[in-house]
Amino acid sequence: MTIANTFIVPKLDDSRLRSARYSMLIGGKSVNAASGKTILRESPGHLGNVVGEWPDASADDVKNAIAAAREAFDKGPWPRMSGAERSRLLYRVSELILANLDELALAECLEVGKPIAQARGEIEYCADLWAYAAGQARGQEGDSFNNIGDNRLGLVLREPVGVVGIITPWNFPFIIASERVPWAIGAGCTVVLKPSEFTSGTSVRMAELAREAGIPDGVFNVVTGYGNPAGQVLAEDPRVDMVAFTGSVRVGTLLAEIAAKQVKRVGLELGGKGPQIVFADADLDAAADGIAYGVYHNAGQCCISGSRLLVEESIRDEIMDRVLAISAKVPYGDPLNDRTRIGAMISKAHIEKVENYVRAGEAAGAELLTGGHMAGEGAGLYYQPTVFRNVRPDMSIAREEIFGPVLSTIAFRTADEAVALANDSEFGLSATVWSTNLESAMQTIRRVRAGRCWVNSVIDGTPELPVGGYKKSGLGRELGRYGFDEYSQVKGIHITLGQPTRWFNG
Repeated sequence: MTIANTFIVPKLDDSRLRSARYSMLIGGKSVNAASGKTILRESPGHLGNVVGEWPDASADDVKNAIAAAREAFDKGPWPRMSGAERSRLLYRVSELILANLDELALAECLEVGKPIAQARGEIEYCADLWAYAAGQARGQEGDSFNNIGDNRLGLVLREPVGVVGIITPWNFPFIIASERVPWAIGAGCTVVLKPSEFTSGTSVRMAELAREAGIPDGVFNVVTGYGNPAGQVLAEDPRVDMVAFTGSVRVGTLLAEIAAKQVKRVGLELGGKGPQIVFADADLDAAADGIAYGVYHNAGQCCISGSRLLVEESIRDEIMDRVLAISAKVPYGDPLNDRTRIGAMISKAHIEKVENYVRAGEAAGAELLTGGHMAGEGAGLYYQPTVFRNVRPDMSIAREEIFGPVLSTIAFRTADEAVALANDSEFGLSATVWSTNLESAMQTIRRVRAGRCWVNSVIDGTPELPVGGYKKSGLGRELGRYGFDEYSQVKGIHITLGQPTRWFNG
């Protein structure tokens, strides 16, 4: 089956194509790299158009940011503020995000290549993340024990971890920073954020809005640049008490090794190969729409992508027909067009990586039903919606994170087989079950080893629920009340009332 003519050609003369220049934020001041070097970002959806420029930070620039965060934590007011005071300022950031929604969405669209309508929705969601964290910041509590003896009292105090280095990826720069920063500073920590060198603009703007909201200098710092040296220095500096990273397993493993040598806390959200399990009793139209959304969202550049379709054999052809029909009709192409549902890929190197996976799938004997080729005729970095059938569990397209709009389909006969296939992965980040039998769906999803799961939906999110992975998909949890645990220490205090017991009476 071939893709219908649903490609929306990008307009290279669109008036919204503009270049914005950003500075780092260190200690409350906007600063450029000491070397004067900058990084230029070309829109992946509109090749030839520079849409962002930010500093290429040196090791010294990062050390200055760490020093500012350390000073703000050790001597500044932020960790000693009441929860109510911190809450008020975090909520103000939420308001400012909404007030600047159009600007932020456009920058996110142009830097990442994601559809403008999607970018708007994401920025609105991020405002909700900050608002939720603001409420929770006021509700953090410790504990007390008055049952350990008549003359003894026990207290458990919750305290911030300290200085947190946060390293975020290019696919959801504003969302992932919003999943970590408000929880970290809401707990009383100070932060140095290092966004991807591909997509740094909106992260800088987030910190500038935090400064405008009244968050004290040094609490929220942003450095822009490459993993080496910027990310490396942030991870290795002993003044940083914790590193939180979202990205590849390879880099996450390196960061965990660095943290282990320093006995430093580390939080990791890494790769995924999310299964979508479809039973014969599912609402097939709803399931097909969810399957397509789950694998094509953000052009498949999503760690919680539902890229493995595990479908009950008796309905495989029915589901495939529906998914193929959507794949043929879904508008993809120009990120600035409100009709677009699938935008551009992040870089030429990445789109070539996706292409190599597709060719490897064909070579291994998988049946390519639709797509499987680059699109856009050089105007941008686009890849067709792609669907494979008759995939074996041992194929690379079934086991490795492709990070593109590529669906690998495997049939099963029993629920036990579906669970075994779902768990036959080094990853455990996300999973979905499609079924109208809630009991069956819940029994299945409880057996799947994944940290972020859905029943009859996919890539759904709310600030109240935690996110995180099993196995090589990561360590720790973000969001909800669990997110504050990630950035908190607890201290046990024993209090003796009256005369203490004497150890030596001589």
